[in-house]
Parts: sequence; C-alpha cells; structure tokens
Amino acid sequence: MAAQPKKRTVLESGDGGLGLGLAAFIANGEDLGPIIRHAFESGKPEALMQNLRSIVKKKEVEIEELCRLHYEDFILAVDELRGVLVDADELKSMLTGENLNLQEVSSASLLKLDELFELYSVKKNLGEATRTLKICVKVISLCMACNGYIAEAKFHPALKTLDLIEKGYLQNIPLKLLKKVVAKHIPLIKMHIEKKVCSEFNDWLVHIRRMAKQIGQVSISQASLARQKDEEMRVQHREAEEHSDARPDGHTYTLDVENTDEESTLNFDLTPVYRAHHMHIRLGIGEKFRDYYYKNRLMQLNLDMQISTSQPFLESHQPLLAQVAGFFIVEQRVLRSADGLLSESQVETTWETAVAKITSILEDQFARMSIASHLLLVKDYVTLLGTTVSKYGYQITQLIQVIEKNKDKYHQLLLIECRKKIEDILGNDSYEQMIIKKEYEYNMNVTAFHFEPDDVIPEFPYMASFSSGVPDVCRIVRSFIEDSISYLSYSGRMNYEVVKGYLDRLLIEVLNNSLLNMIYARSLAMSQMMQLAGNISVLEQACDMFLLFCAHLCGIPKRIAQRSHSGLTAKAVLKASQNAAYNALINLANFKIDEFMVLLDDVNWIVEEAPDNPNDYMNEVLIYLETLVSTAQAILPLEALYKVVSGAVSHISDSIMTTLLNDGVKRFTVNAVMGIDIDLKLLEAFVDDKFQSTGLADLGKETTFADCLVEIRQLVNLLLSSQPENFMNPVIRMRNYGSLDYKKVAIVCDKYKDFADGLFGSLSNRNKQDARKKSMDVLKRRLKDFS
Repeated sequence: MAAQPKKRTVLESGDGGLGLGLAAFIANGEDLGPIIRHAFESGKPEALMQNLRSIVKKKEVEIEELCRLHYEDFILAVDELRGVLVDADELKSMLTGENLNLQEVSSASLLKLDELFELYSVKKNLGEATRTLKICVKVISLCMACNGYIAEAKFHPALKTLDLIEKGYLQNIPLKLLKKVVAKHIPLIKMHIEKKVCSEFNDWLVHIRRMAKQIGQVSISQASLARQKDEEMRVQHREAEEHSDARPDGHTYTLDVENTDEESTLNFDLTPVYRAHHMHIRLGIGEKFRDYYYKNRLMQLNLDMQISTSQPFLESHQPLLAQVAGFFIVEQRVLRSADGLLSESQVETTWETAVAKITSILEDQFARMSIASHLLLVKDYVTLLGTTVSKYGYQITQLIQVIEKNKDKYHQLLLIECRKKIEDILGNDSYEQMIIKKEYEYNMNVTAFHFEPDDVIPEFPYMASFSSGVPDVCRIVRSFIEDSISYLSYSGRMNYEVVKGYLDRLLIEVLNNSLLNMIYARSLAMSQMMQLAGNISVLEQACDMFLLFCAHLCGIPKRIAQRSHSGLTAKAVLKASQNAAYNALINLANFKIDEFMVLLDDVNWIVEEAPDNPNDYMNEVLIYLETLVSTAQAILPLEALYKVVSGAVSHISDSIMTTLLNDGVKRFTVNAVMGIDIDLKLLEAFVDDKFQSTGLADLGKETTFADCLVEIRQLVNLLLSSQPENFMNPVIRMRNYGSLDYKKVAIVCDKYKDFADGLFGSLSNRNKQDARKKSMDVLKRRLKDFS
C-alpha cells in the first residue's frame, strides 16, 4: 500500500504527455511503431529516448518491490528443497544397492533371455522363409501345370491356371525376380493361346468350307426323299379316296418315319469354334473374335457364290446351291449353340445378301436358257434348297418369286418343244387305224388313256379307231401336264386353275393349230383325212381324261373334279376343228366326185331311145361311194359319217343340177331325163341301203341320204310328169316340188324337148308326148310371166 504513492510520483516526474502516452501503449501491449516513426519524422528522438528510459526505471523499481515482498517465501522453499535433496540422495543410495543386488541375481536370467530372443528371431525368419518357399513352390507348380496344359492343347484349364496365378498369387510373390518373370510371361502365354486357338479355328474354316457342300447335298437329299415320300402318301391317299366311292375310308394312314432327326446325319464338328469363342471370351477379347468370325464367314460365302466359268450353269448349279445350303445350316447351328457368337440379325442379313445374289444369278441364267427341261432341273433344285433352309427358319419368299416370275417362260419353252414333237408325230403318222397285237400294247395305247373301258380286254389283233399318232400325242400331253405341275409345285399347294390354263394353251395353241395345219395342207388322201378326223374326235373326248389327270396330280379327288362345271376350252375348239376336218373330208369327196361327174359331159342328152342301164358316171360314183362309206364307217363316228356321205350325195345332186343348168347342155330330151332317172333310182337305192346298214336310221335323223337328192329328184319327176304345168299350182308345188327354184326350173325347161327328132314312133306315144309338150309349153309361158 505504501509503494503506490511512490509509483505515482515516479510517473509524474516524466516528460509530460509523451511519457503518459508511451506508458499507456506499453501497458496495453500496443504497437509503438507509429509513435517511434512520428518521433523520428518530427526530429525529436531524444525526447522519445528519454521517456523510454524513464519507463524502464519505473519498471525496475516495481520489480525490486515485488522481489522484496516474496523473498521470505522463496527462502523457505529453498530450504525445503534442500531437505528433499537429502532424501533423494538416500533413496539413490538404496536403489544403487538394490540394483547391484538385482544385477547379481538376474545376470544368468538375462543371458537365457537373450538366447530366447535370438531363438525367437530365428523362428520368425524360418517361418517367413517357409511361407516364401510355399508361395514360390505353388506359383512354380501352377506355371508347370499351365505349361503342361498348353502342351496338351488344354487351353481352358491353362487359362484358369493363369487367372489363378494372376489374381491369387502374382501380387503376393515375395521374390521380385520370380514375380517379374511370371508377370512378363503371363501375357505372352495368353497371346500364345490366342494364336493357337485362332490357328485351330482357321483350320476349321478351311475344313467347314469343304464340308459345306457335302452338308448341303445330304440335307437337300433328305428334303428330296421327304418330298418323294409325301408325294407317295398323297398318291396313296388320292387312290384310296377314288376307290372309296365317297364312303367313309376304312384305311389307316401312318407316316413311315425312318429318321426324323435330320441333323443326325449332318455330322460336323464345331468344337474349334466353341473353344476359340470361349478362349477369346476368357481372354477378354470376345468381341474381336465375333467380328473376326463374321467377316471370315462372309468372305467365304462371297467366294462360294462365284459362278464357275469352266462349266455350264446346268452342271454347276447343284454344287453352288448345295454349298449355300451347307453354309447356312452351319450358321444356324452356330447361332443356336455358340452362345452369342452370332446374332440373329447378322444371320438374317447374311441370308438376305445371299438370297439377293442367288436371285440375280437365277434371273440371269433363266434368261439365257432355251430348253424347258434345263429350267425345270434348276427350279427343282432351287425349291429343294428353299425347303431345306426354310426348316432352319430362313425366309425363301424371294426364291419363290423368281420361280413364279419365270413360269410363263418355262411353259413357253415347253409349248415350243411340244409343238415340234406333235408336228413330227402328225407329219410322220400314216393315218391308218392302229392294229394292236399284244395285251401290253393295248394297255399302253388304249387302257392307259381310257379310250375303252378298263375292265374290257378285246380279242387280238385289235383294230383301234385311231392311228398310232393319237396315243403318242396323248403321251406328250400327259408329259406336259406332269412337267407343268412339276414346275408349279413350289408353293406347297397346286393351283389347279393355273395348270388347267396352261393345258388349254397346249391343246389350243399347239395341238389344235397343228391339226388345222394338217387339215389345210391338203397333203392327205381321203382315207387319211378320215382318220385325221377320227383322231380329232378321239382327242376331243380325251380332253376330259386330261382334265382328270391334271386334277389327280393337283390332289383334287376324282369325284370333285367330275362335278366341276369348268371344263377345258380346248374341247370346244377341237370340236370346231373336227368340223373343219369334216368339211375338208366333204371337199375331198366332192373333188373326187367331180372327177367322175365330168363323165356327164359324155352323156347323149338328145338320145332317141330310152336307156335301159345307168350312165357310166353313176357306176363310177357308186363304186366311190361304196369305198367312201365303208372307210368312213370303220373310222368315223356316225355323226361324221352322216355329214360326209350326205355332203357327197348333196354334191352329186348339185352336180347333176349344175350340168343341166350350164351352157354345155343346150337341150335334152325326155329319154335323157329317163336315163338320169335310172341313175337317181340306183343312187337312191344305194344310199337308202347304206343309211339303214350303217345304223344312221337308229339316230332318228330327219333327213336321210336320199333326202339329199330331193332337188334333182323333184326336177326329174317334174320333167317326166304328164302335167308339168302343175308346178305352178301352189298346193301341188309345195307337196311335190317344194325344193325347186323357179329360175332353175325355167332354165331347165327352156332346154327340154319332149321327144327326139325322128320319123318313127307310135301314135299313142306321140299323143302323150303332144299332151306333155303342151303342158310344158304352158309351164314355160307361166314361168316367163312369173319372172
């Protein structure tokens, strides 16, 4: 308390305000830098130094005061410390003694302890050495095992061993040199494995390319056999249906399955592919191998689809298509079993590329072909290819479209070939009735085409109603139907209407036109033309057989085909051609008759006496008619016989009428008319007999052969009538002279003389002649008035 006034005195003895300011700054611990800088800048550092010294002195005084206040306590503390030092010395002496005693006692134990520590250190080192050796031995044994696997080409366990070394041991190998060697060789071994599996895969690529053709051929052969079996089953089924007479079928149909596992015969090894793919996946480069596989297989496909220039396409198409089939069978197997090596999109893209190339090749080759059988052969193999690959899920629409596109060309070529064959047959046919001596010939030429009932076997030798060309033509037509159906059988179900349309074209454009050419060529004799007409009749009837055969091959039951109202247009066309043949026959007969009717010019038209015998021309005509009727009866149907003979008889009538009308006959007498009357009676008797004997009377014809002579008969009756003027009586004319024309009667009557110029004759006859003459004169006048 006494010190405070003194302190205040010291502070107050300083230099005024500067000292107080410094004291305050120092007390507060503030920075004196600004004050010192200000003192030096103002040029008064001495005052600052003086004030600082004053403050120092004041602090020293305060320190001395503080020490004086605590001096006693400090002395006491020092004394206590000295006592503690004495106790410490005693304790040190005791500890030193105890330590000496302890060292004496434990010196032996310490030696043992040092030995123990040394043993522990050796044990630790041995343990570490053992662990190191175990790791090294394990790694080395794994390396040896890996080498052994590689030497035995067991790459999968080799890679597993490498993975075990790399992931389980490599980082823990204590020996740096061994670790370095192992780390260096692991990628080298992986690279070696990759090269080995790639080498095996490349060998497989070469092998599978050679095998692809065989694979395709085997698979296509299986498809062909399956198609053949299906066709046999369909044939059996159709035959059973046809014999069932629409009754429930008691037959049981079973599928004879010899080998339904098609792939069982397609033995090809994909192990190198699986191994290479798996190894690349294990190596972490699976995508690289997938790309490598796809590109190499695509390259192989492009090479496989190159057309051979050293041999015709007809010979090379089967190996080419078999190679393609084998390729895609392999690809489908790889897609299903190689666990992601191929994607469906890749296979589809490859197939689309291949189909586009095949389509282009086929279109080009089809355009070059000029033989139908060649086109059919290629088409059949293409459809077998389609059937084969479609079983593996490939789309074959484009292949079907190519075949569909070329069906018209195929049939055009087929029609051309059939035209040549049919023209050869018709040109080389003898047109004589076919004589069959053996039963097998009958079956081959008659029964096979249902010309006669199947259950009737005639006596041999058998004379057919047709010539040898008819069964030959029928065989060509049946072959055409079979070839047409063979081409059109690419879409599973046959289009019956399409086949029928092509059959119509054959029968109309080829057969009928060839027949018409033979008819209009005028190169056939009368008997040959008759036989041709008879052949056309048989062929026209065979149209129904052709249609049933077509329906049978198309899988349409016979009873359904027979109920169909849609027949062949060719039947009506052949019917018309048959009529053309009949007209040609009539023309030939008329031409021949004209040769005999020329003898009319030798008739004495002004003969003075009535003849007792027919004129010479009529004898010749009757002989010819006898030949004509007998030949026609053996060959032609009754309708045709009627047309030909009636046409010939009508022509005889017209010829006689024409002779009387022509200027060659200036006049004629009643005796000449009597001669014509004798001719007509003889002719009428002949044709009436033939009309009855040929069976035409049973047909109920309204006009007989004799009716064909009605015009000349009525004219002769008129000229021999006692009252010719009755011709102008409508009732008598309609009853007795209805076929006569006024103008013709007028011309003939102008040439008529009632008797010949002469001096002899009975009075009664002369009276009759005078009466007939007067009546004739009346008729002539009335005809002139009528005109």
